[in-house]
Amino acid sequence: MIVEMKKGAAKISVDAVVARAKSLGLGVQMNLGTDKTVVALLGSNTGQLSPDIFAVLPEVESVTRIMKPYKLASKEFKTTPSTVTVGGVEIGGNRIAVMAGPCAVESEAQLFEAARVVKNAGAAVLRGGAYKPRTSPFSFQGLEKIGLGFLAGARKEFDMPIISEVVDPRDVENLAETVDIIQIGARNMQNYALLTEVGKQKRPVLLKRGLSSTIDEWLTAADYLLAGGNNQVILCERGIRTFETSTRFSLDISSIPVIKRFSHLPIVVDPSHAAGHYALVPAIAKAAVAAGADGLLIEVHPNPKEALVDGLQSLTPSDFSRLIGELRLVASAVGRSI
Repeated sequence: MIVEMKKGAAKISVDAVVARAKSLGLGVQMNLGTDKTVVALLGSNTGQLSPDIFAVLPEVESVTRIMKPYKLASKEFKTTPSTVTVGGVEIGGNRIAVMAGPCAVESEAQLFEAARVVKNAGAAVLRGGAYKPRTSPFSFQGLEKIGLGFLAGARKEFDMPIISEVVDPRDVENLAETVDIIQIGARNMQNYALLTEVGKQKRPVLLKRGLSSTIDEWLTAADYLLAGGNNQVILCERGIRTFETSTRFSLDISSIPVIKRFSHLPIVVDPSHAAGHYALVPAIAKAAVAAGADGLLIEVHPNPKEALVDGLQSLTPSDFSRLIGELRLVASAVGRSI
């Protein structure tokens, strides 16, 4: 249930709602707005409670039962769009944030060259995987801690916030000390132990949609992060598994307006994983911007032919620079910028 307090409600009235919720064994999550406070009541037994239990308390304006499986990610909990700011880059605002770089950190030289390229072209955030969950155990699994060190060096050298993926709950704290945005990959969207651990961190987190997950499942996974106290959550659509084989995954472009309708969280799109081929990335990226995406996560490699991971879907430096120019035109057409 969502308890909306009256405008300017006193702290003692808000505390009364919280106290009653806790007396009933409910969890509480606060949305402290400029004018109003909204209290989310969380628990498996909320459906058995009458809204009147809270409606009678002082300065309560309304009590709404949320029927959707996700609560904190819903617009009922927070009606205004959320933004996430990291290193001076706002995600969810008017400017579309482009995050770009190699899928995997392979060496310091490779990462630094990629960082130089994407920054000069106009990217706002540097991406690079230090830990790589792979389908085969015999594939390159990333440089791990060494890769994190290279990412930290690139952030300092090029003055760019960095995003990198976490795979194991045991690595969360170490990764959170290094990166600016923690990425949770598609294969881990419903890894609840990992979500719970990342939810305790105060770092922004990007949550990719699972390979075969519904939007409800995706937003419910986001609730795990939000319930842990981490309210800096970014969603990432990267394509889902369908019967279609012409692309690596089928990008659900409709998920962008659907998320905008039902959730307050910002959403970015990963056209690289959806396409699976560099030739398709530009068109998908432009479609995402036109549909209202708040950002893009694009794979760029100094020499894709030599990439250890996902070379086929990685853009060359010249292709990426060209794409940024085209994206600026699309963004301008829909009243936004890059």
